[in-house]
Amino acid sequence: MRKVRKAVFPVAGLGTRFLPATKAIPKEMLTVVDRPVIQYVVDEAREAGIEHFIFVTGRNKAVIEDHFDIQFELYNTLAERGKSEQLERLRALQPVPGQTSFTRQQEPLGLGHAVWCARELVGDEPFALLLPDMIMHSQESCLKGMVDLYDRSGGNVVAVQECDPAEAHKYGIVAKGAEVGEGFEITAMVEKPAKGTAPSNLYINGRYILQPEIFAILENQERGAGGEIQLTDAMIRLGQSQKMFGFHYRGDTYDCGSPEGFVEANLAFALRRPELREVVENVMARLSGASRG
Repeated sequence: MRKVRKAVFPVAGLGTRFLPATKAIPKEMLTVVDRPVIQYVVDEAREAGIEHFIFVTGRNKAVIEDHFDIQFELYNTLAERGKSEQLERLRALQPVPGQTSFTRQQEPLGLGHAVWCARELVGDEPFALLLPDMIMHSQESCLKGMVDLYDRSGGNVVAVQECDPAEAHKYGIVAKGAEVGEGFEITAMVEKPAKGTAPSNLYINGRYILQPEIFAILENQERGAGGEIQLTDAMIRLGQSQKMFGFHYRGDTYDCGSPEGFVEANLAFALRRPELREVVENVMARLSGASRG
């Protein structure tokens, strides 16, 4: 079984739900407390043992590449001013040379097309796919749990978690088969099922481990919902010849692609910081009281 060494991050989206903030700043670079959203996702991949980080970008996304590069002037200034703590924190987040790659999607043709654009960088090996809008918090990272399941099951692994059954029509939903370790076999997969027809309330939450055969399927995949090349459609076809497994993630997920999810993530991560918790709680109590008044 081939090790999962590479991860793909599709970061070409326009972030229209955050305009005007994202007119000049990529949505992936908006900060949750003091780190860009994309940093949390890359940290999750690093914790899972990923060695090569592949970013599928678009226009006006060069700042993402700069973020993961060495900034000599900043590092030298911090060193000269004796700010060793900040300097070491930055260095700890810095990928080593040759560990990051960037390619452009060029056309906004959907998630499936973005994944296909990474084909030459991924090559003929399994890879992780992490949607950068979704940041997570748990004792063990979501992708780490997925890699552990993959090492046992092989095939393809999709992270899922529970949603309100009444909301299942908004998501990609899987049907649960026999249990395998910390996961289960996926027997069916439906993208946004009609109300009342979902096979479960387990929705796909934005983390995948996929075999490279997905690229040949995506190359000829017809456009689906929204006129875009849908990854779920290609995974359904891949599942006809390969095993699909679900990893039941039980941590917290924050959808930073929506303003409400982004605000929730900022509050949640700030409250987990000992030096910020009391301040944030006091501010929340004051604002809550003022709104009731």
